[in-house]
Amino acid sequence: MLSSPKGTRRHKLLGRAWVALMVVVAVSSFWIGFSWIHLLSAWTLISLACAIWSIRRGNVRAHRGFMLGTLLGLAGAGLGALAPGRMLYLFLFA
Repeated sequence: MLSSPKGTRRHKLLGRAWVALMVVVAVSSFWIGFSWIHLLSAWTLISLACAIWSIRRGNVRAHRGFMLGTLLGLAGAGLGALAPGRMLYLFLFA
């Protein structure tokens, strides 16, 4: 997505799928329990809403920034879930 042509039908279709999946993952994370990592889930939801709002208003630069924000939020949450003492860390490395 990041290196493909922007504004194409494929880009829009994949973007909608990305947003839908990110919303499902972010919302479902709140049922796992609550910790500081869930702030990234909240940021993801806010960032997705801002990205959609921006592109509908024609602000491509802001849209790009907010979509990168969702990607960074996802990466941060993944790294945070692998922190020592977290359930995923114990499952994978203990």
